[in-house]
Amino acid sequence: MSRRAAEPLSEARARAQSLAGGRRGRSAEDVVRQVFAIQAQDTVAADLGIRVRGQNLTAAAIRAAYEDDRTIVRNWFMRGTLHTIPAEDVGWVTALLAPRVIAGTGSRYRDLGITDELRLRAGELIGRLLAAHGPLTRAELAEQLAALGVAPTGQAPFHLIRYAALTGLLCHGPLRAGEPTYVLLRDWAPAPGAPGLAGDAAVVELARRYLAAYAPAAVGDFAAWSGLAVTSARRAWQAMARSGAIVTDGDLTVLAGGVQEDGDRSGAPDVRLLPAYDNYLTGYRTRQESVDAEFEARVWPGGGVIRPTVLVDGRVAGTWSRGRAITVEPFTPLAEEVQAGVARETAETAAFLNPPG
Repeated sequence: MSRRAAEPLSEARARAQSLAGGRRGRSAEDVVRQVFAIQAQDTVAADLGIRVRGQNLTAAAIRAAYEDDRTIVRNWFMRGTLHTIPAEDVGWVTALLAPRVIAGTGSRYRDLGITDELRLRAGELIGRLLAAHGPLTRAELAEQLAALGVAPTGQAPFHLIRYAALTGLLCHGPLRAGEPTYVLLRDWAPAPGAPGLAGDAAVVELARRYLAAYAPAAVGDFAAWSGLAVTSARRAWQAMARSGAIVTDGDLTVLAGGVQEDGDRSGAPDVRLLPAYDNYLTGYRTRQESVDAEFEARVWPGGGVIRPTVLVDGRVAGTWSRGRAITVEPFTPLAEEVQAGVARETAETAAFLNPPG
């Protein structure tokens, strides 16, 4: 998409993320295709990240996309963290990103006593277990990994399971009483790859998907989001520039082509309640375009925490939390129109989290 004349950078980026301009996806699959990857460390936050970009989506509809239609898959992708992406992209994205993640985890493997041989043996055992008894939870897999001398407590089971995912063996499957399970990728998503998409061509495709969901953005933003080396990111930018696929103005780049149309919008401020760790706040190197510096600590309080936020036309205007009810804490007094938008979003989010019946 392209940026409109005089449009604030934050609003252009939010619109690309289906978070402004009235843009919303029709289904969970549509949302994930539009933004390519939803941050998914936390299951509920991931569902809320899809909901906030969708049109009247329910938790049941999102779960059906994961478990019945299997059009979206949760697994370890960008930067070795959990994301939800389109099912057909799992294969090539994993093959592209996993080697760098595995290499970057080498010291952690050594600290935990996880050798190359143990990773291989654990993968073989996990494969047999899932083929015979899957889906299985982390605790169930950890209990069986004890046969290889792996303590079921601690971080070793997690890293062995994640390594199996990074090698394309498994992915997240259905929830069981709210707890994630794991399944064999080949059984869960039978066609998880794009044949022939590898190497530099895969980096270019990932960069194109990134720009479609995050532009206007810089090459360094793409490198930070993907976890790829800056040199690889620059080669992709150069290849797209040679083909005329992108337009660059200073440090910022957009895909060549027309501006995407807004969705159903009344002209009122577009207010959204973003979940914790939302990818709108993790998709760039810097934060100043989304959050005023004086309020950063209220969104990023430390310890890796990113709080749920109130977004108004692409700018963070406050935080929110949920207990018995949703509580919104604005940074400054909100205009009447924004208050009305917050009230609508709060009611819709509460209904999503606590459906009737």
